[in-house]
Amino acid sequence: MTRIVSFEVITNSGQVETPPIDRDLGQWHQAVGVARQACARIFRDGGTSADAIRTFGLDAAGATVIDWSRAVTMIAESLCSTRIKRAA
Repeated sequence: MTRIVSFEVITNSGQVETPPIDRDLGQWHQAVGVARQACARIFRDGGTSADAIRTFGLDAAGATVIDWSRAVTMIAESLCSTRIKRAA
């Protein structure tokens, strides 16, 4: 008996962007969770999405127009990126 597995793709404009294919999905989902939690705390304390981006050391140039979902994506991408070691 052959089983056919199908997936339905549901899109939501408020949803975080999907990661590139080369990313580990487990790591991506963990990073998105951390980013959402951090953004929620910053929002609760009266901060902006630019503040959230700056908190993680990212460039917030022109960040006045970045919405929260984009901020979460940018933060998650930075958490998943490979850090380059600095020479002494």
